[in-house]
Amino acid sequence: MKKLAHLFFIFFKIGAFTIGGGYAMLPIIQDQVVNKYHWMSDEEFLNSIALTNSIPGPLATNTATFVGYHILGFRGALAAMLGAISPSILIILVIASAFEHFSDSAIAQAVFEGIRPAVVALILYSVFKLGKSVKLREKCNWLLMVLAFAGISFFHVHPIFIILAGALFGIFVREKL
Repeated sequence: MKKLAHLFFIFFKIGAFTIGGGYAMLPIIQDQVVNKYHWMSDEEFLNSIALTNSIPGPLATNTATFVGYHILGFRGALAAMLGAISPSILIILVIASAFEHFSDSAIAQAVFEGIRPAVVALILYSVFKLGKSVKLREKCNWLLMVLAFAGISFFHVHPIFIILAGALFGIFVREKL
């Protein structure tokens, strides 16, 4: 029971103090799960991101659920997921009740203008940390990464097709290399 509460509060803190959504949460989740508590390896965490990114739903919630399940099974999944979503629910309730009073405020606008670059930095940091876990020394991984980026950025290919193509590449091409 103590470990369930601990898991809940870890994800509660992450959910409460990370602005910018799931991608902004990833480096913090990774730091806690991989570096601080050693519940997963970098490779396991990267695999969990690949999996949770390919299923419907918010990335942070899916990741919390997967990590919780990895650590403590169904109860861990529930504790981590509730921990991750509770701050958002509470914050949304507070903001919704006061939004019309401060949405046009110059201070509120300035706060949001300052938060946006910080969120971009968190997302870039996440990309950098996750990218280090991928074996980019191999040319085929670079090629796959560039093709995936081009497919999403320039040809507007839906991410699920990119993920499926990566999985098929891993099954059929990497197997033979």
